[in-house]
Amino acid sequence: MDPVLLVASIMVSATPILLAALGEMVVEKAGVLNLGVEGMMITGAVMGFAVAVGSGSPLLGFAGAALAGAVLSLSFGLLTQYLLSNQVATGLGLTLVGLGLSALIGSSFEGLRAPSLPKLDLPLLGDLPVLGPMLFRHDIMVYVSLALVGAVWAFLKFTRAGLILRAVGENHDSAHALGYRVVHVRLAAIAFGGACAGLGGAYVSLVRVPQWTEGMTAGAGWIALAIVVFASWRAFGVLLGAYLFGGVSVLQLNLQAAGTTVPVELLSMSPYLITIIVLVIISARGVHGAPGSLGRPFHAAA
Repeated sequence: MDPVLLVASIMVSATPILLAALGEMVVEKAGVLNLGVEGMMITGAVMGFAVAVGSGSPLLGFAGAALAGAVLSLSFGLLTQYLLSNQVATGLGLTLVGLGLSALIGSSFEGLRAPSLPKLDLPLLGDLPVLGPMLFRHDIMVYVSLALVGAVWAFLKFTRAGLILRAVGENHDSAHALGYRVVHVRLAAIAFGGACAGLGGAYVSLVRVPQWTEGMTAGAGWIALAIVVFASWRAFGVLLGAYLFGGVSVLQLNLQAAGTTVPVELLSMSPYLITIIVLVIISARGVHGAPGSLGRPFHAAA
């Protein structure tokens, strides 16, 4: 197994989950639990594919996917923040809507191939031995996802808007008493999370598997949700968790290709099984870092 190819494959495999998990982390830091990540990812996948095929531009496809994910997430925001519906039930409903909507839209795109997103050939860096092909010959979305990790970390840690968002997530009543618009802050976070999930889904349909297949996100949204908990709601922890999951996924595919005696079904379930085991261990030791108002509805006093 070529280690250079292995690391390069891990970066590609981890990118859609990293994008989705990072968006969900921001949503949860604002005190909202959105379990509809899978639905937003699959909607982003089909809308990104449709726009890319129609326009011939994969970058326009990603833009369309982000917009579709944001719009779908705002429907969740409307129901949970204004109508005060249950966040868990509404999130699950959002996933079902996304899966059904994507199947309906995607039926006319089966068998087509999307325009490819070219890989960047970074001057000097791409020519480095070993490190060049390993780290510096990827498509632009790999680097966008990594830059987004740093941007989200800096936003939450150093900006006034990030402080307000964290304050809303920790104690929405106190934030409201200080004059902050809790619902507006949460809607902005929800839209950002939806856009990131849409980008993650589009990466699956436009880069990893440049064609449309129903259900192609294959539970990646649920893994993204688990990674947020694994990361203890920290941006760089999300990066680590996404790359660990990407590594496990690539490893099991390589083991299948090598013709190992381990049953294929067991290898296919290994990434999800390992994620569950990690979450059980974390839960047993206690979850640290969860926002204080996570999942709690906010109703401003008249």
